[in-house]
Order: sequence, then structure tokens, then C-alpha cells
Amino acid sequence: MKRELILLRHAHAERAQPGQDDLARALSPRGVAEARAAGAWLDAHHALPARVLCSPALRTQQTLAHALGRVGEILEPRIFEATAGQLAALIDEHPDAPRLLLVGHNPGFETLVALLATGQSGDFRGMPPAGIAWFELDGAAEPGGGRLIAFWSP
Repeated sequence: MKRELILLRHAHAERAQPGQDDLARALSPRGVAEARAAGAWLDAHHALPARVLCSPALRTQQTLAHALGRVGEILEPRIFEATAGQLAALIDEHPDAPRLLLVGHNPGFETLVALLATGQSGDFRGMPPAGIAWFELDGAAEPGGGRLIAFWSP
């Protein structure tokens, strides 16, 4: 069964303050603008998701809010610091979502993009802040199993 996957990396965040939990880092003003631009791109390409899984980090939640507003997202703690393999397993837990959006972080996202597109996790070129990778999957999220529909960065 064909389905779509959209990966949205969080936009630029403020630097961590001494003693600040990494989960509590907020978007910078630049990040807010990037998130809004990502949302405009998704809207212009009619790429609104059926389901959204978002890391619980403040910067990912703010990215989603500025990009798409509150869309009934599911806060998914497993996205934070996930490897590409862990992200693929999480994606495969949602086969009923015709278009799944994950909002999360590098290095897991950039490695997953390379893995899905080329079958090689070492082929990544980077996933910039507020970058979007949009895939069509024919079944499970497996190496080389994604057809890249679009890649966008602000």
C-alpha cells in the first residue's frame, strides 16, 4: 500500500543556556520565520498530513505550531534523539496514515532521508533547519524504499 511520509526538521533554535534542558530550547526569531516559510510551502504543495508525530522538544512543537498550527499532533518522545532505524520502526507503526508527518531532529532525520532515498545511511547531505523531505513509500520504511517527491529548505 502506497503512503506518504513528510519529515520536517525543527527550525533554528536559540542556543542552550547554562543548565538548560535541551528539550526546553525555543525557536529563535529566524527559526519562527523559517517555520512559517515551511508551512507556506507545505500549504502551497497541498502536503497537509493525515497524522502528525512531533518530538516533545519545545523547538519542534513551536516549529509545528508556526508551520501548520495545532493539527492534533501526537507528542512522541521516541523521536527525540532517535536513530534512523528507530524512526523507521516508528513510521512503520502507522501504516494506516496515508500521509504521515514527523517533526524532529538531526542526525536521525538526515540519516533516514539518505537511507530511504538511496539505501545507504552514509549518503546524507544534511537536513537543514526547517528542511522538508517528502517521500512516497510502497510499504515499510526500508532502505531504498522511498521515492523522494520533494526536498525543500528555507
